[in-house]
Amino acid sequence: MSFLHIYLIAFAAIMSMMTILWLISIKIKNVSIVDLFWGFGFVVASSVYFLCADGLETRKILLMTMACIWGLRLSVYLAWRNLGKGEDFRYQKFRKDFGEDRYWWYSFFSVFLLQGTLMWLISAPLLGAQYYVGNELGILDFIGVAIWMIGFVFEAGGDIQLARFKANTSNKGKVLDTGFWHYTRHPNYFGDAAVWFGYGLICLSAGSYIPIAGSVLMTALIIKVSGIALLEKTLKETKPEYKEYVRKTSAFIPWFPRK
Repeated sequence: MSFLHIYLIAFAAIMSMMTILWLISIKIKNVSIVDLFWGFGFVVASSVYFLCADGLETRKILLMTMACIWGLRLSVYLAWRNLGKGEDFRYQKFRKDFGEDRYWWYSFFSVFLLQGTLMWLISAPLLGAQYYVGNELGILDFIGVAIWMIGFVFEAGGDIQLARFKANTSNKGKVLDTGFWHYTRHPNYFGDAAVWFGYGLICLSAGSYIPIAGSVLMTALIIKVSGIALLEKTLKETKPEYKEYVRKTSAFIPWFPRK
């Protein structure tokens, strides 16, 4: 099958998943469930690519393993963190603004269809790495795996440290500035970007160049749209200590704090 054919099959699989989630969200009146499946969606896409593409078998197994570990870890963590806590305030606001009689269909286009499309576009390097044979595993593959591992440790480690910090009621209103959070204000977002940079390098090693745009898109979303930019605005308004934390701590790439 051609690259485009396989890519479109993944699009159909992702949109089928999103449509089912949308129908469930109508039943339970909670659009937040879409966030729990963000990581799992990439597992679905990578599985399609693994089954349909004819690239180098060892690289396919490597990439599929990495995608499953990252995607399932993220979905399980978000499920543990969010289930039973009701709908996220962002979706509650949208629901209130549009009204119950309109939000049920509006949410399909503005939330489920949008996230599904982004997921599909971002997943391109997962296909590029598995579609093209390229050479045997080489230096770029190993560098990509190393960067992926660093990113995974920062993302998972940052999530664990933040969860423990929030579990202590005496920390309410305070800013976490220890562990990974001592070197970057967003270790989980940095880790996420590093994971996708790792996928991009493996994609390049396979001889695929255009699909790495998916890794660039993910990083742009993290920094400029739904990640750091949005969270920083909220934290500056709700936590007085955060301004000092911003002054001394790197925003994204880990580095030693300013004195």
